[in-house]
Amino acid sequence: MDYIKRDLEEQIPALSEEYPCVLLIGPRQAGKTTLLKRLMDEKRTYVSLEDFEERRMAKTEPVLFLQKHPLPIFIDEIQYAPELLVYIKIAVDNGAGPGTFWLASSQIFPELTALCESSAKRVAVCRLSFLSQHEMYGSGKQMPFSVHLNGLVQRKKNHRAADLGEMYERIWKGTMPELISGGKEEWSAFYNSYLQTYIERDAGELVSLSDKMQFSDFIRAAACRTGQMLNLHQIAQEVGISDDTARRWLKVLERTHLIFCLYPYQDEKLKRVIKAPKLYFMDTGVVAYLTRYASPEILMNGALSGGILENYAVAEILKSYGAGGECRFWYYRDKEGKEIDLILERDGWICPLEVKRSANPEQKCTRVFSILDKASLPRERGAVLCLRGEVAVFNSNDLMVPVWMI
Repeated sequence: MDYIKRDLEEQIPALSEEYPCVLLIGPRQAGKTTLLKRLMDEKRTYVSLEDFEERRMAKTEPVLFLQKHPLPIFIDEIQYAPELLVYIKIAVDNGAGPGTFWLASSQIFPELTALCESSAKRVAVCRLSFLSQHEMYGSGKQMPFSVHLNGLVQRKKNHRAADLGEMYERIWKGTMPELISGGKEEWSAFYNSYLQTYIERDAGELVSLSDKMQFSDFIRAAACRTGQMLNLHQIAQEVGISDDTARRWLKVLERTHLIFCLYPYQDEKLKRVIKAPKLYFMDTGVVAYLTRYASPEILMNGALSGGILENYAVAEILKSYGAGGECRFWYYRDKEGKEIDLILERDGWICPLEVKRSANPEQKCTRVFSILDKASLPRERGAVLCLRGEVAVFNSNDLMVPVWMI
């Protein structure tokens, strides 16, 4: 199986020279273990809490566990023994040296949040998602996405162009490292196994699933609504569960990084804004599998083709900021139906982005951007992310940017 270089590779060793604890968070099968094992040297001890004996000791005898394993240490799947975190925090607060603890988790849980908040200056948190377009098809250094022309020129050099067919091949195949790198060849069998394991190990740890088939139906119902405003009541009715159960199950999907939500941009100068979030999946291959699109060609012509393209574009932009760069992500929709798919808020400015399943989107797509002229923060140049081959200009304020360039 071929290894694919990750954009975080340089960041983690640098953080280990500064912080006593480095925490890597990301979904199952994102490649956390592979990445950290590749970066660790022979002096570092590796322990996985998927081993039941190690897990038992970590939970019942955390002090003995830490005495047994020499430092520095890489503790994998730390979510299985949150009891350890109290003692790791004590060691960190008592002056543990740089890089003493490497932790990896596929879940966000209260004890982990408490550690990060109480030891913010001593715990470095990194987020690893599934593979990005840049990691799979690009070269050079990944840069946070922006619509600045000099940045786009560099992105063109560092990314591989894709036509309509190849874009939907990328979207359909997904971004799971094991699948992309050749460890698994059969797409359908891989995603079937992935979701079974996810329900058993990740979701099963967080919620009592007396009817796992019903939870599977819940995930499928969510996938059918990717890129749409979230209507939990509608999903609950379709699956046959209460609204409260749907709300709890959605939190499970968020906590285990299967999905993420974009929340509406709030500004006191913008009125009548819809408050519901929009729903997206971290991996579009999962969506294609759950919605039963058997090939890229079928997906490209299917009812979900626009929503899944939007999901892909938004997820790729978020990934580009995972390797560095502070940014907040929003969307906009008001009660008159005016909508902006994505708003980047960074360095005191906001940037509006639309996603269109077209090679030649019309300039009227950008008219809605003017709504943000009333906002408290200044609006930078906007863009329509589309399926054309090259960057093009609508006017001095707005561009057309190909999705393959994200």
